[in-house]
Amino acid sequence: MVRLDWARSLAPRAWMLGLALVGLLMGLLVARLPLATLALAVVSVGLVVGAAMEPLVGIGGALVLGPLRAWLEIRAPGVMPYVGQVVLVLALTAWLVRRMLARDVQLRLPLLLGPLLAFLGVALLSLWRPVDIWHGFLELAKWVQVALVMLVVADRLEGGWSDQRVCLVVGALGAAGLLQALIGLWQFGLRGEGVAQFVIRGRFYRAYGTFQQPNPFAGLLGMMGAVFVGLAAGIIVEQWRTGGSLLSAAQAALPVAIPASLLLAGLGASWSRGGWMGLGVALLVMVVLLPRRPLWGVALVGALLVGGVVLYTLGRLPAAVVERLVGFFAYARFEDVRGVGITDANFAVIERMAHWQAALYMWRDRFWLGLGIGGYEAAYPAYRLINWPLALGHAHNFYLNLLAEVGVLGLGAYLVWIGLIFVRLLQALPLCAGWRRGLAIGLVGAWTHLAVHSMVDHLLVNNVHLHVGVMAALSAWVISCAAGCCPDGNGKGLVKG
Repeated sequence: MVRLDWARSLAPRAWMLGLALVGLLMGLLVARLPLATLALAVVSVGLVVGAAMEPLVGIGGALVLGPLRAWLEIRAPGVMPYVGQVVLVLALTAWLVRRMLARDVQLRLPLLLGPLLAFLGVALLSLWRPVDIWHGFLELAKWVQVALVMLVVADRLEGGWSDQRVCLVVGALGAAGLLQALIGLWQFGLRGEGVAQFVIRGRFYRAYGTFQQPNPFAGLLGMMGAVFVGLAAGIIVEQWRTGGSLLSAAQAALPVAIPASLLLAGLGASWSRGGWMGLGVALLVMVVLLPRRPLWGVALVGALLVGGVVLYTLGRLPAAVVERLVGFFAYARFEDVRGVGITDANFAVIERMAHWQAALYMWRDRFWLGLGIGGYEAAYPAYRLINWPLALGHAHNFYLNLLAEVGVLGLGAYLVWIGLIFVRLLQALPLCAGWRRGLAIGLVGAWTHLAVHSMVDHLLVNNVHLHVGVMAALSAWVISCAAGCCPDGNGKGLVKG
């Protein structure tokens, strides 16, 4: 009893000592660290505490901090570039500890996880005789994180308060995209002088956020922009269908319409042809799906296309944008580029095609399982074209990159996973209403952007794979809601509304 009283009397002193040590540590950090690094450290500590209380907070923090990696590798090399990964590990650990403390050992696997696990199995088999075992395990770890993020987010969206948690997850996606969009808009026209090779007509500079490259930056904004455009459209249509005025519908959609506008503006500032191409196709698909009767959507898309052709014929479209849009057709051809003359005008296209050709040569040598996941860059010197000695890290075509690294079996498993996501979301759409229908349409748009943009680039860099894992979990949640398995805050099943 004496020992227990002694321990109780010691506890407040221990807390005071701990707080004093934390205060001393923070004082040292303030004195020694640059302001930006200090701010990042304070935010990270807050996220660690938040992740212990709710794992989704940690995952949301990883979504925001993850894309800072490329920038931090330049500004604060060492441990700091991996702050997003550290927060993610803490969130996953917090989720596991919560389940262990609750003695909840039953874990229901979310929809659409099975095909992803099949892809992971093929990727693991591809490392049987890898070109580069280290980079192979690193790339495999990325896909394991996709599966874990999908599993944890889907698990946290089950049970009570799922709507509030969905808002938290969607808000984290939006925050990650908005941070990049605002940085990109500043780089585009507010910073003044920028990176010389990114200059646009001598006045502006291509936006790249913290990615250090415009194309993957555009990929993230395109996916996040599609989600928020879908949400805004779903809210407006629902308000209009229930008898609300156009003004009231616009006001209701304003909280998601403003982020959507900024995300699309940031994508435009990237000047990325692949990003514009992906978003254009995504928006057309979303327009088709928005009306309850698909025929109306097809008619609306037809009207938009005719209007675009008329404006182009009359010369009413901005010349710089038209020039960039016409450049899309350069990606529609594929040919042997070993004898093609290289000029400033065709350099970007020919460079991509040279890497596509190298990827096909790799696939020809290892048809079924490829050279090993993550092995493209290591294998490139043995397969490169003579005028293109430098490997770009990937084939600038995600599908050809998969063929080279995991063969036809790996590509097939990935396409099955993506295809099932599309099919199940389209099946769920007629059973959804309101903002859930808008979210479903936005997710279809986001996956469409990923599928199209991946034809000319590799978007799963700089921790964007974490956002893809969250998109997969949200897709599984929407499908569950449509099936009547999604509970509200009171634990009651929801189908519509």
